Amino acid sequence: MARNAPIAALAALGLLAACGTPQEQCISRQTRELRTVTNLLAEVEGNLARGYAWEEREVLSREWDDCARVVRGRNGERDVIFVPCMRTVSDTERYRVPIDPAAEMRKRDGLRERRAVLTRQAEAGVRACRAAYPEEKPAQ
Repeated sequence: MARNAPIAALAALGLLAACGTPQEQCISRQTRELRTVTNLLAEVEGNLARGYAWEEREVLSREWDDCARVVRGRNGERDVIFVPCMRTVSDTERYRVPIDPAAEMRKRDGLRERRAVLTRQAEAGVRACRAAYPEEKPAQ
């Protein structure tokens, strides 16, 4: 796991930079693609470990709800009443999808190679960000 320490550190820096200092924002931009490839690699490795992938689909269903209706009362004023009505509800369903292990292994190997290249580029980018946007030390 020690070989993944720089990757984890770079990923953590990227997460901290969402709305941070100019240096943190620069680091986030420099490590964005590395974080994406790292997440994809984790997904592929999980698929291989399980033997299947997860996919999601939207499922629509109907359910009863209380709907507001505006009606005129006997005195002529508008009143709001609630009446039962049907509404469409959207939900997300996860389901298993078979994988081709050989294709997933090729994908994993390609992502590992890409991650190695991106790690070197991100490390250089982080150094450049730190040089371009040095952070001041707090006065003591």
